[in-house]
Amino acid sequence: MFLFDWMLQRILPVIFLYLRPFIKWFLHTFTRLCELQRIVYGAQAGASRTRQVERSLMLSQNVDIQQLLRELDTAVETCSEDELRQLPVRVVSVVQRVKRIKSKIHPDFAPLFGTCVLHIWSYRHLLHQVERLRAEPYDANNLDHEQKLLELWNRLMPEEPLEGRITKQWQDIGFQGDDPKTDFRGMGVLGLENLLFFSREYRDAAHHVLLHSKHPVYGYTFAIVGINLTAMAYRLLKSGDAKVHFYNVANSLNQACSLIHFHKFYCYLLFEFDRFWLESEPTNIMDFREIYQRFEILIMEALHNDKTLFKTNLVVEDV
Repeated sequence: MFLFDWMLQRILPVIFLYLRPFIKWFLHTFTRLCELQRIVYGAQAGASRTRQVERSLMLSQNVDIQQLLRELDTAVETCSEDELRQLPVRVVSVVQRVKRIKSKIHPDFAPLFGTCVLHIWSYRHLLHQVERLRAEPYDANNLDHEQKLLELWNRLMPEEPLEGRITKQWQDIGFQGDDPKTDFRGMGVLGLENLLFFSREYRDAAHHVLLHSKHPVYGYTFAIVGINLTAMAYRLLKSGDAKVHFYNVANSLNQACSLIHFHKFYCYLLFEFDRFWLESEPTNIMDFREIYQRFEILIMEALHNDKTLFKTNLVVEDV
């Protein structure tokens, strides 16, 4: 059975690629619409439509479209937010010319297709933003880094003044030792930015989770677990597994994918992991790896559904 499933997963995509030109020709002849038109008119708005548009563009054999895609991928590495919002106009123009789509006959194509383009390349732009933060190491000589770390303490422990920069007090919010900078090595300042966003934007939820982390039986290291969930959010973003959520968020808000959306995705993961951890009733902190992996599988299974959108109205019922 396993061998049969493995063969299907390997053979069916090859068969599809071989038959794709014929299928496209047949459908175009029958509907008088190109593949991109059939997608934007027929697929549900959000992840379903955007992922199909993305796949169609990536499989295109047209030289002009291939060149355009390469230029877009290069542009989103460093472009500004304003430049990012201008990309759909250019893409729509090229595709309409190549596919001979007349705007007067098909007025709905440009706005529908342009929205998908914005979501696709804003996601790729977001990837570069997140990667830069992850690659930036925490620097104790960087005043901005130090101020954000101090703000994290003040937001999580407002009633308890920090005695010094190097102190065991950091362990009270779940760092491993006397100096938090060593715990940011894996995720760089991205880990700090995520924790700080959670404490800023979801104050009650942050205190709720911190309180749970100090549970006498099921307690865990809040900051370290938070950084591990930064790693999970980063992995899901980079692999593309998180596209469903981000495309649906961008569509629901009529916006481009942004760094704020990534921070909110992280906050959802941290808040839900806290609940999942307590419900799992771990024997001790040594159960972390197993529970963490089960939680990640749960999230990935949800992301297999094109309708998935993780809502970040983090409701604290009992602090």
